[in-house]
Amino acid sequence: MNNKNLCTVADVADLESGLREIRQHLHQNPELSNEEAKTAELVANRLHALGFEVTTGIGGHGVVGSLKVGTGTRSVGIRADMDALPITEQTGLEYASQASGKMHACGHDGHTTMLLGAAQQLARSRNFSGTVHLIFQPAEEIGFNSGAERMLAEGLFDRFPCDAVYGLHNHPGYPVGKMMFRPGPFMAACDTVNITVHGKGGHAARPHMTVDPILVASSLVVALQSVISRNIDPNETAVITIGSLHSGHAANVIPDSARLEMSVRSFDAGVRKILEQRIRSLVTSHAEGYGSRAEIEYVPGYPVLVNHQQETDFATQVAQELLGEENVVADLPPISGSEDFAYFLQQKPGCFLRLGNGDSAVLHNPAYNFNDESLPFGVAYWTRLVERYLNSPS
Repeated sequence: MNNKNLCTVADVADLESGLREIRQHLHQNPELSNEEAKTAELVANRLHALGFEVTTGIGGHGVVGSLKVGTGTRSVGIRADMDALPITEQTGLEYASQASGKMHACGHDGHTTMLLGAAQQLARSRNFSGTVHLIFQPAEEIGFNSGAERMLAEGLFDRFPCDAVYGLHNHPGYPVGKMMFRPGPFMAACDTVNITVHGKGGHAARPHMTVDPILVASSLVVALQSVISRNIDPNETAVITIGSLHSGHAANVIPDSARLEMSVRSFDAGVRKILEQRIRSLVTSHAEGYGSRAEIEYVPGYPVLVNHQQETDFATQVAQELLGEENVVADLPPISGSEDFAYFLQQKPGCFLRLGNGDSAVLHNPAYNFNDESLPFGVAYWTRLVERYLNSPS
């Protein structure tokens, strides 16, 4: 196959202005997980206008646009997430969020726009033989019972067969025009643990007549760190973070209970299992040692995202062809954030990759903004990947 015919960044330059308008419109009108009705409608209408076969209402507000060209029998899926976050924006942008307490603080407005741009380029160039399924997914940010899980439960890959599936996320701190990859475990599993310590309240002047849950909870904050340092192989990576500790309302009152909320992250299924076992055991026995009782709510979140070697090698090669080897990081260190694209990769071979967002604020920050300079790179990359994949021999 002649690579000179494959999409380049220059080929999509004429789309950039229109894509900026779409992206900024989405940024101005964010919708939270499971509320993406207007975003989904915009996506579906644009795909219809481009000649895609469009299916809506998958896993909530999920949309799939399918386009078959030629007689090729291969098929490939490309996914973008659509939902925003419950964060009050502090960017000062002219197109800042108009929805109080909601903003696109993770760049899903950019992800959706880039895939719409790829749809436009694929529809007009039609330089492939086979079927492409563009998957616009709701509810990635929710943390559990996500859009990916629900789309799969409703037969996503039975209804839209894919030989492989790909997705990306923008990456603040790397220059625009750079792409990053990693085969194998790439993003962490993330579980949430809520612990309620039940003690015995009383007067602050008579602590001997109480069982102080604040003392127990404070001791647990420190003790839980030993789960990693003394139970997990030093060559493995895991994180336990207590992000919330609440108890009491007055300085002279020992309360009846205290509540801790924590995030547990890991990159290996075995490590994940050990963490749960040891956390449950430690919390229970630790509380009992103080004469209190602990109630544990262990909420499993997204699994480890594991990129497949062959598909990651292919995706990396496409980026090197498009951008040059100097603009491709082939072995980015693992990322401790989590991503429900992991569920797709449990069912289909594929790769999740990162695209530089420049020197922007970090993800989930009120000052974050997707970098529109990235749009043509994402559009050209997705288009070229589809062309290369569907025109290659099986």
